[in-house]
Amino acid sequence: MEAADFARSCGYTGDSPALLEAFEAIRRNGIAHARQDHFRRKAVIDELKQSQTLFQAAIAPALSAQEAIEDAAHFIACWRNMPRWRQERRLPDLVRAKQQRLVARYFRRHDHRLWAREAA
Repeated sequence: MEAADFARSCGYTGDSPALLEAFEAIRRNGIAHARQDHFRRKAVIDELKQSQTLFQAAIAPALSAQEAIEDAAHFIACWRNMPRWRQERRLPDLVRAKQQRLVARYFRRHDHRLWAREAA
């Protein structure tokens, strides 16, 4: 995607070279950040693939992936309804809930294949 196309998709209609260069820098930085986040999430999943016990510890106190997803969704919805000062204090809990939701969704889809190999 060209810088001008990205700028237009963001709502910018001008043609200032400095602003187009800034939009390009934002786009490149966003791509690099997304890749970095992807590799971080993949590392967490790869670590938990080793055994079902590690996965159960990651989603505790939930007893199943579906229950962990429901708990995380409930917390995220409650967090959005909190006053701003409380949201700021509970930000680490939000990060943990999103991480737990990500892990639980992955293992809900793929656990039967992963640990069937382990059992065999």
